This record gives sequence, C-alpha cells and structure tokens, in this order.
Amino acid sequence: MGRHAAGEAPEVDRIVDDACAGIGSEVSALRLPGLAGVVLGGGYGRGEGGVTPALALSNDLDFFAITIEGAPEAETVAAIGSALKPISEKWTARLGIDVDFTVRTPWRIRHDQERIMIQELVRGHFDVAGTGGAELFADVARIDAERLPWMEAARLLMNRGMGLLFANSDLQFNADFVNRNINKCILGAGDARLVAHHAYRWRATERAAALGDGLYSRAVEWKFRPSAEPVCSWEAARDAWLAAFREVDAASGGAGARRSLRNAARWIVRRRTVGDIRTFARDPVARVLAGVSKCIRDRRAPCSGLVRDWEVFN
Repeated sequence: MGRHAAGEAPEVDRIVDDACAGIGSEVSALRLPGLAGVVLGGGYGRGEGGVTPALALSNDLDFFAITIEGAPEAETVAAIGSALKPISEKWTARLGIDVDFTVRTPWRIRHDQERIMIQELVRGHFDVAGTGGAELFADVARIDAERLPWMEAARLLMNRGMGLLFANSDLQFNADFVNRNINKCILGAGDARLVAHHAYRWRATERAAALGDGLYSRAVEWKFRPSAEPVCSWEAARDAWLAAFREVDAASGGAGARRSLRNAARWIVRRRTVGDIRTFARDPVARVLAGVSKCIRDRRAPCSGLVRDWEVFN
C-alpha cells in the first residue's frame, strides 16, 4: 500500500505529497487567527485513494481545517472558510479534481465522534499545516467499528441514495458523474448493511471480505482503479439500494421510527417548518431517508424541498 493511494502508485503519492506541501505552505503563510491545524482526510488521507489509468488522481482531496479550542464557532469557521477558498480554487484548477476544505471546531468533532466520517479521519489522515492530527484528535474517542450506531447506516443510505437520484437526472449528460455515484451507491448500500449488523470494518478491502458480495467487491476495485465503464447499471444500483434499505430497516429495532421533542426541535430550528407530519419528531436523518426511499422506489426526481432537507441534515 502507498502513502495515499490504494496499492503501489508512487506517481500519485508524489502528486499528493507535492500538493500537501504547497497547500500547507500557503495556509501557514496566511497566519489565520483561530486555526490550529490542517490535515488531509478522505481516501488519500488514509491510504485508500483512487488512481486513474493515466496514473492521476481520481478522487477529491478532502482537507480538514481544525480551529483552536474554545474559538467562537460561527465567526471562526466562516472566517477560516473564506480565507481558504482561494487556495481551494487554485489547487482545484491545478490538479483537475476538487480540492475541498471542511472547517471544524474541536467541539464539533467530539460531538460527531460516533460518525464514520470522524472515526475514519482520526484513524487515517496526513498532516499538512500547523498542529498535527495526533494532538488535534487526542480527545476524540476511538469507537470500535462494530459499535457504530444504527443511525450511521441510515445516514449512508440517505447520502448515497440522494447521489443515485442525482445520477438518474444526469444519465444522458455526464457519464463520469453518473458512474461515480452508481459506485458510491453500491459501496454505501453495502457499508450500511455492515453497520446495521455490527460488522463494519475500517478498511474497504476488509469490508468487502466481511460482506462477501461480488458487486460490492467490484465496486471497491472500481473505487481504487476507476474506468470509463460503470460497475453496474443504474437499475442494478437501485435494486441494491432498495434491498439494503429493507435489510437495514429490519435491523433497526425501531430506531428510525422513534419520536422525541428533541428531534422535533432540531427539525423546526434548522428547517423553519414542521415538514411532513407523518414523520414529525423522528430523527431528521430518518425523516430525510424516508423521502429519499420514496423517490427511489418511484423512480422520480427529488423535489426541491427534499434536496434542501438533505443539504441541511446530510
């Protein structure tokens, strides 16, 4: 395994190393108040990045900018995000893939520490600027993969299901976008099944072995070495998503249907509406997932309201 790419790919490792060095230098030169450090997360941060046939990057570069402890959240996050935007745009144009910065406070990371995204980040990242990840994430609990909450399975299905719906509306126009979202759907559906049965693993190859599903295994290979041909058709991805949705729902123990005043308040505060009364007071992720599942079953595009719900709670 390489430093950044899945398998031996020294050319890609060099590209990522050079990008991290350049971006780290530019971030450090800004001397941003409130910024503690920047790390590379995502696939390239944990050594699972993809490689194109031309030995180039095939995934986004996902950087995380972590603020200092106790900094005012809204103002600091907004200021740092704004300052990093020109660097993001410059390196996106230079590399030909999206270079993104996500700004997070230490409190927010600890609050979200049961999420797969955070657990993968603290376990696999590459230091870029400022304080290193070992210190940045020292107070974040490492959760066993088998103990991830059921709601993470719902979140995976929600996000990958929405991507599949977006892909369906683009079938005739953007093959690369469609193929990537089909592949992400297969991976997300399989990952959700593993989470729901307390069998998740932190490495993609280990998840493929645990799941024992041929289509999922092919999707892992496609993620590491994408091609111009999709791993399967949109309809096959839809069938896999729906099967996973039924399996995950059956394993929920009623978690997706539970109602509480806290859930109602979260929805009203962030969406300024009560939404669909039939799902009122359920967890927001479960509510959005219910809407996504209906669209996928009916093969119809999501309405603007559902897209906004997803944007707020994804």
